[in-house]
Amino acid sequence: MSETATAWSRKNPFQARVLTNRRLTGAYSAKDTRHYELSLEGSGLSYEAGDSLGIYPTNCMNLVQEWLEALHCTGNETVTGAAGESMQLRQALWKEYALNRPTPQFLAALAEKSGPEGESLRSLLAPERKDELERFLDGREMIDLLVAHPSACFAPEELLPLLRRMVPRLYSISSSLKAHPGQVHLTIATVRYESHGRARKGVCSTLMAERVPVGGTVPVFFHTSNFRLPEDSSTPIIMVGPGTGIAPFRAFLQERRAVGSSGRNWLFFGDQRASEDFLYRDELEAWHEEGFLTRLDTAFSRDQAAKVYVQHRMQEQGAELWRWLEEGASFFVCGDAARMAKDVDAALRQIIATHGGRSPEEAAHYVEALEKSKRYKRDVY
Repeated sequence: MSETATAWSRKNPFQARVLTNRRLTGAYSAKDTRHYELSLEGSGLSYEAGDSLGIYPTNCMNLVQEWLEALHCTGNETVTGAAGESMQLRQALWKEYALNRPTPQFLAALAEKSGPEGESLRSLLAPERKDELERFLDGREMIDLLVAHPSACFAPEELLPLLRRMVPRLYSISSSLKAHPGQVHLTIATVRYESHGRARKGVCSTLMAERVPVGGTVPVFFHTSNFRLPEDSSTPIIMVGPGTGIAPFRAFLQERRAVGSSGRNWLFFGDQRASEDFLYRDELEAWHEEGFLTRLDTAFSRDQAAKVYVQHRMQEQGAELWRWLEEGASFFVCGDAARMAKDVDAALRQIIATHGGRSPEEAAHYVEALEKSKRYKRDVY
């Protein structure tokens, strides 16, 4: 990293110019997943395959305007922002504060200030009704509650301390600096959905998809990870990355190709439909055809009656996967922590037990040994 790079950090992010915003999913996909390329020109910054990029987002101005109307404010009111700076309320709501999930402090203040329409909320805040409150809040944001409790009047300086500060979003980098000098690539699924009759937007994903034009800039910083390729480039690697979990593995493959790695590469990729959701299909199939990507196993859950996921493909190839592990392969997983990563871990243990002739306890010890030797790594969220 050059001397100039020391000026840029999480506290002082670099304004990276957007070079490319390209939709990866097809027109009939249920998802809007996009490929972004950002310029690092003039920053002196560098990164390694496996690292993440942090982006500081801003809120949608339409949502900010809804807040101002609900608060009966113009937006020109002077307030003290999260970092202690004096600014207009509109600017503070736009860039300083998270406007989605209500904080306990916000709920308590709203219940206290509400008239008769606040009785239901006041009742839900009782400690013994915690589960009911969670169900009530599911799919709701603070704007819903402000609109539903019009008698609750907040002065701007009174409201802001009840909100969470805006935090950066971290995305796994989908490029190698050796393959794309001066650039960093991202693979982001745009979050859009409806709940309680209102259209919702992911704060950062829709910022990138809709509100920052090509040529515009976003404040970024690098987050170093332990999600790293093996030091010995001849080591075989097995990568399991459905959906946007493909991101670090695209970076791994670019890195290995750029340095002329002799190690075998095996990728399990999955999504909903091959025709619409096969991210980076041309690149992956070209690498597979030339033999650089040794194995490419795909699982598209909606292309047949019974849903098929990456863990099912792993089990189908269990004997070969076990052979790779015994030959020293490293095993990587990236994606959803709640379900996918757990299912993949269970499949891995079953493969070790079945094809390695191990008991469940012995399979668990085998996995622990993989983790201790840094041959089993997960980048999950």
